[in-house]
Amino acid sequence: MKPYIEYSDEVMQGKRNGKAIVALESTIISHGMPYPQNVQTAREVEDIIRAGGAVPATIAILNGQIKIGLSHEELEYLGQATEVIKASRRDIPYILSAGKDGATTVAATMILAELADIAVFVTGGIGGVHRGAEETMDISADLEELARTNVAVVCAGAKSILDIGLTLEYLETKGVPVLGYQTESLPAFYTRSSPYNVNYQMDSCEELASLLRSKWNLGLSGGVVVANPIPEEDAMDENEMNSIIETALQEAEKRNITGKEATPFLLGRVKELTGGKSLVANIALVKNNARVGAELAVKYETMKTAHV
Repeated sequence: MKPYIEYSDEVMQGKRNGKAIVALESTIISHGMPYPQNVQTAREVEDIIRAGGAVPATIAILNGQIKIGLSHEELEYLGQATEVIKASRRDIPYILSAGKDGATTVAATMILAELADIAVFVTGGIGGVHRGAEETMDISADLEELARTNVAVVCAGAKSILDIGLTLEYLETKGVPVLGYQTESLPAFYTRSSPYNVNYQMDSCEELASLLRSKWNLGLSGGVVVANPIPEEDAMDENEMNSIIETALQEAEKRNITGKEATPFLLGRVKELTGGKSLVANIALVKNNARVGAELAVKYETMKTAHV
C-alpha cells in the first residue's frame, strides 16, 4: 500500500475483482456548485458510473489523508465544509503535512489517480490558457499535468472562459492528443462546438481504449484529452455564451481577480448572468461524461487484461 493513500471499501473491492475504476475530482463538489446540488450531482454521477459497469472513485484529501473513493458521510461533509483548500499539484504536500482538507482539481486528481493506478478520469472541463495570458502568464496546471501524467481525461472540452486556441497550442507543444468523441470540433464546455478542431475524431470507446493502450505501451508518457460534447438538448447558444463570458471577464479584470480565484468567480458570474441555466448545463455535461468515461474504462480494462 502506498503511504498517505486510503481506499474506500467499494474501490478496494473493485480492485480485487479486476473491475474498471473511474476517478472523479472533488473541486466540483466543494468549489464548483452550491449545496445541496453539489452532493446530489456527485452521487448521481457515481451511480451513472456504477450503471456503466465501473467503480466510481471520487478523490479528495481529508484530514491530511488521500481518499480514493468517498463514503456518503465524507461526500456530505465535503459538500458543506467551508475550509477546504482547492488543491493542485503545488498544494498536495502542504495539505498532507498540515493534516488539512483539500478538494482536488483536474491536475491533482490526475496525480492521485495515477498513484492509485486508475487510468480514466471524468470531469466537467479542463483548465487551460487564460485570456490575456501573454501578459499575465495565467496558465492552468492542468495542462502541465496532461503532459506528464498517464491518465485519460474525459471532459466537455476546455472551459469556455479560456483562450481555447492557445490552450490547444500548448497541448500540441506538450504532445497531448486531443480526441473528439463523435465530433471533429472541440466542444467548449457549455456549447457543443468551438471555432477549433480536435486532433482526431473517434467514434467508439473501443477506438479510444486502443489508442490509450498503444500510447502507454510505447512509453509515451502523458495524458489524453477525450472531448465529449454536451448533449444537444442541454447545450447553450454559442453567441449568447460568448457575450456573457465577455461580461464576466471584464468584471474579473475590474476587480483584479486572478490566479486560482479566477475560475470559480467567472463560473459563478456566468451562472448568475444566465439565470442559473449554466449550472443545469454543467450538471448535464458531467453526467454525460460519466457515461462515456465508464464505458471507456471498462473497454480499456478488458483490453489491458486480454493482452497481459
